[in-house]
Amino acid sequence: MSLTSDPPLARTSVEPEDYGALKVVPVRHPWRWVAVFVTAVLLAQFVHGLATNSGWEWEVFAEFFTAEVILKAVWVTLQLTFYGTALGFALGIVLAFMRLSASPFLKAVSFAYIWAFRSIPLIVQLLFWFNLAYLYKELEFGIPFGPGFFSFDTMGLVGAMSAAVLGLALHQAAYAAEIVRGGVLSVDSGQLEAAAALGIPRLRQIRRIVLPQAMRSILPNAANEVISLFKGTSIVSVMAIGELFYQVQVIYGRNGRVVPLLMVATAWYILLTTALSVLQHYVERHFAKGSTR
Repeated sequence: MSLTSDPPLARTSVEPEDYGALKVVPVRHPWRWVAVFVTAVLLAQFVHGLATNSGWEWEVFAEFFTAEVILKAVWVTLQLTFYGTALGFALGIVLAFMRLSASPFLKAVSFAYIWAFRSIPLIVQLLFWFNLAYLYKELEFGIPFGPGFFSFDTMGLVGAMSAAVLGLALHQAAYAAEIVRGGVLSVDSGQLEAAAALGIPRLRQIRRIVLPQAMRSILPNAANEVISLFKGTSIVSVMAIGELFYQVQVIYGRNGRVVPLLMVATAWYILLTTALSVLQHYVERHFAKGSTR
């Protein structure tokens, strides 16, 4: 008896030896092109409406866009943004390191500040500081719980502009503290241990090792907060401060041209926000040297 094996099955297809001869068919995305077409049509309709709808009153827009009163209001808005950002982040850095300290008392104070100022609406804070003279007629400086050396009249010291800067800065500090704390925590703790082992002073560790690396995490969120603060300055209009939105309201309250005046404010906000975004890009690129982003 002999064992025989079945003959091998014949190949039904021939594998090509030259893969370059294969025809490559691109993947088709019909719904993508439908979405592109619909979006292009809607965008064209919007632009056409901007150009042809007389309700926009572009001649009124052109008249007031560079008016002296508007330019002064833009300058006031930039001042509020600068002072609020500078003071807010200066205090925020202090609060961030208080939360990172080993002292339970400092941690508790910092946490309570951040919790309170993130919970209270900004408009309430602004109105509170604006009416500070109702609670305190004067501010006295001297020995705590003892005699005072000199004092200031609160009504003359805290005006509308000062109250606005104070409110914006204290509100911004609560968010800046969390941004800075998150950036510091993103730095590997092993680097601090190595620096301590080399005998590098604590302050120099923070200045030369921690902050340059933490800035990569801090800057994107910090820039977003600055832009939000810039647009949020419009809320100080409740205090009759001559910033951009308030002046626009005053003008269209007189001439009734609501839409073109709102477009003036919108165009200035877009223009200055774009400038801040460009500045953010270059600052981030500076601190991103030596890393892949």
